[in-house]
Amino acid sequence: MKQYIIDAFTAVPGAGNPAAVCVMDVWPPAEKMQALAKKNNLSETAFLVKEGPGWRLRWFTPENEEVLCGHATLASSFVILNYVEPGSDSVLFHSRSGDLTVTRRGALYEMDFPTYELTEIPVTEEMTQAFGIRPQKAILGLDLTCVFETEEQVRAMVPDQALLEALPGRGQNVTAPGRFADCVSRSFFPKDAIPEDPVCGSAHCQIAAYWSGILGKPRLTAYQASARGGTLYCELLPNGRILISGEAVPEKVEEIGWETD
Repeated sequence: MKQYIIDAFTAVPGAGNPAAVCVMDVWPPAEKMQALAKKNNLSETAFLVKEGPGWRLRWFTPENEEVLCGHATLASSFVILNYVEPGSDSVLFHSRSGDLTVTRRGALYEMDFPTYELTEIPVTEEMTQAFGIRPQKAILGLDLTCVFETEEQVRAMVPDQALLEALPGRGQNVTAPGRFADCVSRSFFPKDAIPEDPVCGSAHCQIAAYWSGILGKPRLTAYQASARGGTLYCELLPNGRILISGEAVPEKVEEIGWETD
């Protein structure tokens, strides 16, 4: 079976967020997919099986099956539209988060994603201890998103992973206004054995929605300020969904000796 390693939200190999993508004829047991994801030790491994006019898409971290993953969806669309169905400009994925459509627009891959209800919650001492600095605001959706005053605070932050794990949310995002982008952020997922996700698309279903309301603009450029770094182009739609776009580049295509039956 071929396994594709794709760097998402970047045009530079070795930057962005790498995801493994496996295109299969039939589904293996979930434990076999989980074992491969653990072996890959990337933040996500995506598995695809053809289903009607689209593809059934499942995402696995090294520890869990995920409900939504942006960068691995972008990586999966890159594989389908460049290697599997190169004559197509869009692909439909069936997922645990509903149907997701990705459309190629020049060098960008535009993903149509859901947003999540965001609720402001009190800033706690536990948050301050986990991040090493007190947030200005705390927002809870699928993840916990904490807002800070400056980009420099977000970039310099060295969170305590054990304390992060005790905070609410699937993951913990930190964000601030950007100097060269509308916002900057970083994303941490200790509950999924991911100390820091280099560029997280699903986190921006929440981060971009928050900043769109604060800045009063539906279109945003977001930068994830991890060591690898990546750029996301976000647009809030009137129907409550969000378009998240980014580039992608192949890092490696490999044959793996993994039987699916």
